[in-house]
Amino acid sequence: MAGRPIWYELMTPDPAAVAPFYRATLGWEIPSEGMTMPNGADYRMIQRADGGNAGGILKLTDAMVNGGAPPGWLPYFHVPDVPAAVKQAEGAGGKAWMGPTTLPQGTMAMLADPQGAPFYVMDPVPPPDRPDAKSDVFQPNTPGHAWWNEVQTGDEPATNAFYTALLGWTAEDGMPMGDKGVYRFVEAEGERIGAINPWLPEWMGKAWLPYFGVADIQAAKDAASANGGKVHGDIHQVPGGSFIFAATDPAGAPVAFVGEKGP
Repeated sequence: MAGRPIWYELMTPDPAAVAPFYRATLGWEIPSEGMTMPNGADYRMIQRADGGNAGGILKLTDAMVNGGAPPGWLPYFHVPDVPAAVKQAEGAGGKAWMGPTTLPQGTMAMLADPQGAPFYVMDPVPPPDRPDAKSDVFQPNTPGHAWWNEVQTGDEPATNAFYTALLGWTAEDGMPMGDKGVYRFVEAEGERIGAINPWLPEWMGKAWLPYFGVADIQAAKDAASANGGKVHGDIHQVPGGSFIFAATDPAGAPVAFVGEKGP
């Protein structure tokens, strides 16, 4: 489905240092050893408790860190033509951090929107033994999966125009936030997948913030604090009835959690 999130990648300098945090909050397992990618990068698959993958971890090298790459989560969005998407993004004020690259899993590119938030576009290739396989990393209302995708920006109208043109989203509905602007909901082929947030939290720059689902929001908050994370604000309820909180993991990557209150 064009424009839908199909993968999530955590960029972090020390995967072992954040593994206890994600195990305690989401039940994920991060391997102690990574696999070497064709470009030499250290990459690890994040394993969900149900046996699937929640995404991957790219270990930030010293060179990446010195070049300004911060810890953070990046979503991958499905596009049917990666080279065309890169050309379109650059023509609309975006930037290509990594041009079209073809791997056995498909063709991908890393971009930044005109405000500077990084993300990937990808045209995936299913495994040979599962030609009908589809990504399940984004699956609202299922613990361990992503439920929401929120881009933090200082210019909602410009960000809205960029992504709707590039990814085919519709963004007609929104929630007024006073002088901060409109919290703009986005849909991919009729499915609401997240929003454009018109203001920047003091603990986060212009970037994407994924919301991962948990079975017990209070337990997740307690686990985040007890395992090296920093929680920002209190748990609060959002339209639809779920509860959320945001945090930074032990390496400083912003991440948010969504779920119900436990018994």
